[in-house]
Amino acid sequence: MPDDTRVAALKEILDATPDDAFARYALGLEYSGSGETDAALAEFQRLLLVHPDYTNGYFMAAQTLARAERTDEARAMLGQGIDCARRTRNQHALSEMEAMLDELANG
Repeated sequence: MPDDTRVAALKEILDATPDDAFARYALGLEYSGSGETDAALAEFQRLLLVHPDYTNGYFMAAQTLARAERTDEARAMLGQGIDCARRTRNQHALSEMEAMLDELANG
């Protein structure tokens, strides 16, 4: 179960500023960490719709999908994230997502 206090605070921020990238990302993390896959993915999807260069959103969405054993979707999300990391020149995220993609392919 997510931390209700943090969720409420994040929702309050998002009510005032719906395009706040960090609050949207953090809300997705709260849901993901508590196993609420659909709610987490909905937040990551909203995040990436408005902020397509928010590289960590792809990575965390892919991790959420992988934990839910939705491997094909996780691979597709990683592909989008790798494209984003290359576009934004985020080498650290690129290497992490490539490693996860290799792990999903071989594991």
